Amino acid sequence: MRQFQSENEQMIIGGMKATDLADRFGTPIYVTEEDRLRENFRRIYDAFNKRMPTRIHFACKANANLAIMRVLEQEGSCIDAVSLGEAELALKAGYSPDRILYTGTSVSNEEMRQLVQRKVPINIDSPSQLRRLAQIAPGYRISMRVNPDVGAGHHQHVVTGKKTTKFGIPKGAIVNAYAEALALGFKPYGLHCHIGAGVQEVGPFIEVTDVMIEIANEVRDVLGLKLEVLDLGGGIGIPYKPSEHEMDVDLLADAITSRVKEHSSIRTLALEPGRYLVCDSTVLLARVHDIKDTPDKRFAGTDAGFNTLIRPAFYGSYHHIAVANKFGREPELTYDVVGPICESGDFIAKDRKLPRLAEGDVLVVYDTGAYGYAMSSTYNSRGRPAEVLVHDGQAQVVREAETVDDLARGQKIPSRLML
Repeated sequence: MRQFQSENEQMIIGGMKATDLADRFGTPIYVTEEDRLRENFRRIYDAFNKRMPTRIHFACKANANLAIMRVLEQEGSCIDAVSLGEAELALKAGYSPDRILYTGTSVSNEEMRQLVQRKVPINIDSPSQLRRLAQIAPGYRISMRVNPDVGAGHHQHVVTGKKTTKFGIPKGAIVNAYAEALALGFKPYGLHCHIGAGVQEVGPFIEVTDVMIEIANEVRDVLGLKLEVLDLGGGIGIPYKPSEHEMDVDLLADAITSRVKEHSSIRTLALEPGRYLVCDSTVLLARVHDIKDTPDKRFAGTDAGFNTLIRPAFYGSYHHIAVANKFGREPELTYDVVGPICESGDFIAKDRKLPRLAEGDVLVVYDTGAYGYAMSSTYNSRGRPAEVLVHDGQAQVVREAETVDDLARGQKIPSRLML
């Protein structure tokens, strides 16, 4: 788990006191440290590219903030987009179409038409999609997503590579799918898979690499098609708990690249990290507004609920919590950290031991850069929070907090109801 600096019991991020950011911009608020984002990208890029050419595609479903996408574009990242909206945001952030790979599921003809107009390469998820694209843009640049029947992840909802999931073409049918693609006039260049999210061990990646090499070799031997790119998707986890360790990306890179170079004719790898790049670059700041003691529980009521960060309620996920203005103090009391949403399931943490809290304290929720803002909502008609980027002691709002006017935008009351 990431370690932050402190000064006189004040937590520091990007050269700034967290409490100063909370006072200046209000809470709840997502704060991203630019330098950490760049460091994360360089770490994985260097680990793989010193061994063999590797494209790093940021899985922007984790965090589609334009400023964050722009920082990664400057570092040389490509984009993994799972919707037309994500592809368009990537273009707005300065990515050229050839640096975006669209991997959708249940894809409509209209979405494919829009992608073709923007010249964004498409990763084919099903034979139906392949045939429909042939009617729209025969010969278009495509790769194929296979379901490798290798799945892993931190929760059953995020395991994507097992044969019972909706994603990809079954591995037993993938060679026939390439044959059909060739017959339809396509020239497929790549093979893609994704096993799941939040994987903390090297083993599943080794297993799926071996499966993918076997498939690529079969496509070459049966069809005479030498694929250019082997895309192993994303899923690299990060340590959310103090007791957990970071993934050794050098060990991961060595295990994968040695197999690909020795056992296949593939010359370029692709990876699609999302969480790994952005998660620990960002914290969520929330202010304690209410301390409530009951015979059974002690509650710390904050202005951040599952509308702000849904992962604890949805996945049962752990996020480390510190007190920005009491940083480094020893835990003293046990709290349920809850939000303002009218639901019993609205919590950030349960039975969490923290320093003694007081109303007005600023809590720091760690590792919220991935699927934090991206999965937030306006439930209970509460606007989504602002996002701030910090760098070298300077802070800038990169997404404004939503107002009631934002919530009402697009809504119309029929005139007959106003009589």
